[in-house]
Amino acid sequence: MAFTTEERYRAYADWPADHIETIKQNTKSSPWRTNFHIETPHGLLNDPNGFSHFNGKWTLFYQYFPFGAAHGLKSWVHMESADLVHFEKTGTILYPDTALDSHGAYSGSAMQFDDHLFLFYTGNVRDENWVRHPYQIGALMDTDGHIQKLNKVLIDQPSDTTDHFRDPQIFNYEGNYYAIVGGQNLEKQGIIKLYKAVNNDYLNWEYIDDLAFDNDLTAYMMECPNLVFISGQPVLLYCPQGLDKTVLDYGNIYPNLYKVGQSFNPETATMINPGPLEQLDYGFECYATQAFNDPFGRALAVSWLALPDVDYPTDRYDYQGCLSLVKELTIKDGKLYQYPVPAITSLRAEAQLFTEKTKTDNTYELELTIEANSHLELVLFADADGHGLKLTIDPTNGCIVLDRKDCGEAFALDFGTTRHCQIANQATIANIFIDKSVFEIFINKGEKVFSGRVFPRQDQSGITILSGQATGNYYPLDYGHKTH
Repeated sequence: MAFTTEERYRAYADWPADHIETIKQNTKSSPWRTNFHIETPHGLLNDPNGFSHFNGKWTLFYQYFPFGAAHGLKSWVHMESADLVHFEKTGTILYPDTALDSHGAYSGSAMQFDDHLFLFYTGNVRDENWVRHPYQIGALMDTDGHIQKLNKVLIDQPSDTTDHFRDPQIFNYEGNYYAIVGGQNLEKQGIIKLYKAVNNDYLNWEYIDDLAFDNDLTAYMMECPNLVFISGQPVLLYCPQGLDKTVLDYGNIYPNLYKVGQSFNPETATMINPGPLEQLDYGFECYATQAFNDPFGRALAVSWLALPDVDYPTDRYDYQGCLSLVKELTIKDGKLYQYPVPAITSLRAEAQLFTEKTKTDNTYELELTIEANSHLELVLFADADGHGLKLTIDPTNGCIVLDRKDCGEAFALDFGTTRHCQIANQATIANIFIDKSVFEIFINKGEKVFSGRVFPRQDQSGITILSGQATGNYYPLDYGHKTH
């Protein structure tokens, strides 16, 4: 259905119960529901939020519009996990129900303080003239999942930004608490602002400066900035909307990128010697990645596998969006690597030697090795004629190419059907996770990543080798009982 502005921002309580039941049944009828990725029971899922460790478990929220595949009045849905692979909803929801978040609980982060989880997020408010007022606000969640909102603005909109000012991320650096917030300055250029908690009090924040990271100032908005630290090195992940493609060539409507610095000076809000701007993911769908440093010294990340302003085939089933696998971030030889957490192997059933297959349940992992001076041309989601998601891993010519034009229903055609990256001519390992309508491909244990969605026909479930060869295993994946 097409949503009017009034419907997008209608209060949750004003939606009829039969509407929810109707779209819930429609969503259940979709042929593309995933098995081991986080999805909604109906409606739109977008940014991962509040990713943190709390009360002995992993906490993750997703931003949610329950009433259809549209961006409207957003809430946060809480999930928790013991292993970062199996997530269950707790029933706790952060609703947009106060004067400071009346038009949506927009993205934000979380951190444990004492026996509460501090939720730091953007309250989206529109006045009677539909002028936006973004407030950086907070709430406290106790160990029973009860949420108490803090009735004050923690960071107000600065005078040198437009109303595009959102997505606060709190982090600890050398014993002090800081936050970065994405924004747009009055010249319509994307910026990131750095704040410090006064006396480490998360209720009181002071502005330090705009973050210096060799910002080229060609983007018009910096969404979802995250700063994590790996062996002391700062890694800035962010989504620079409108970035000039002469700065970095990217295929998607909006990119998700990163820079690795040598060190961080919070007093001057500076990333020291930031490296080049790099693609976080070379695939078709990866956005709003949220990362944090866990209490055990790891940097963990999770992404939204969809993009703003793009229509998806699932829209007609009244739902859209899913989250990626949780990935651990590491730095090797100056490069950022990202790879699913070790518990992902718990989904594996007994290994089978890799061969062609005429039919699968489209829920599996391939772990393949392609030798140097060779190549592999593989079709996933293949039909009897070998049409599907075509993956070419070619160490000989130093490239990987992914083409989805022949895989099920076409969408987002304005942004092309192929993606590619360069690799070295050496033995190349590929871990390929397939989940009904999701693919996540990790090259050399996370040196390069391709993520995205496809919506295959019912007859597209095979694995076909068009040319070349690889050795390795096929693993059926069993998530167990899943509740959407």
